[in-house]
Amino acid sequence: MRPCGVAVLAHMPDIASEPRLAVAQSADSEFAQTGRTEHEQRLGGRSRVCNNQQMNHEFQNIALVGRQTDIRVAEPMRTLAAHLIKAGVKVFAAEALALALPVVRIAEDELCNNADLIVAIGGDGTMLYASRLAREKGTPILGVNRGRLGFLADITPDVMIDSIDRVLAGDYLRDTRLLLKATLTSAAGDKATEYGLNDVVVQRRGGGGMVDFSTSVGGQYVNTHSGDGLIVATPTGSTAYALSCGGPIIEPQLDAVALVPVCPHTLTDRPIVIPANQTIDITLLERDKTRAEITVDGGHLGTLRPGESLQVVTADKRITLLHPPGHDFYGILRSKLFWGRDSRKRGDQLPES
Repeated sequence: MRPCGVAVLAHMPDIASEPRLAVAQSADSEFAQTGRTEHEQRLGGRSRVCNNQQMNHEFQNIALVGRQTDIRVAEPMRTLAAHLIKAGVKVFAAEALALALPVVRIAEDELCNNADLIVAIGGDGTMLYASRLAREKGTPILGVNRGRLGFLADITPDVMIDSIDRVLAGDYLRDTRLLLKATLTSAAGDKATEYGLNDVVVQRRGGGGMVDFSTSVGGQYVNTHSGDGLIVATPTGSTAYALSCGGPIIEPQLDAVALVPVCPHTLTDRPIVIPANQTIDITLLERDKTRAEITVDGGHLGTLRPGESLQVVTADKRITLLHPPGHDFYGILRSKLFWGRDSRKRGDQLPES
């Protein structure tokens, strides 16, 4: 079996952004398909098996992304790097990586130019950061969960090595996720653009009162809002900030976007779900000393003032996630949100039937 190449990436702050990524597939590999399920078809991927010769054409360069200062991340990163090196894998690392690993150092912004897979070790913040790095090249991302909640990284450390080996052998599911493009236009016509896998958030800035803003979808006026802000969330972001504000959970494969008010002044200002191909325009209205901050996946895009506008559309590219066989979105929801469990019970004990 020909060795694969790997890159290790030092993780910076847990923020990120996203466009629509097209992931390169092995054109010269023929995989035997085994029982492709309806769920796998909806994921846009498939569980695949291949022999050793075909595996040579799978991922030959991998970037490991993680906050190496966190012991929960550092140890799995060392373990995985050692496993790959022992298997004859060439390992690349960002120059900022502090871990003592026998790797070749390259500039961080060059990793995705060389890697054809990112393995993100950490929580959803690490996954968002990886998506920012992967956006332009379309590099797929595989997540190892070492965070607290974590809806994106679905591989646990106890099965990390086995899962990585199966992915390298071509046995995985490919899952493409919608990406938002947010453009802030100033009164002078200057534009600032950022991409987000989770959400675009308009929120009041400073210690003042509420902000007033209007929204339109597809050129049609929707509502004038008063409150602390508004979240434009992708299906991926529907289990993040939007969920805590009463927004709906959207199945990841739906091409839809949720508009979720943050602490609205009126209880009738409710979340709505719209088609993802609709353009969303948000305008801040005049109010004494009013201004709003715009963030994309937690990163600052700019400040919205009266007379300026924010436009949110679906990006041309998507982010691609890889999952081990048997990935179950609803199982993740049950696990993370404790569905079907009596709130008086603890641990893995299920309620009586």
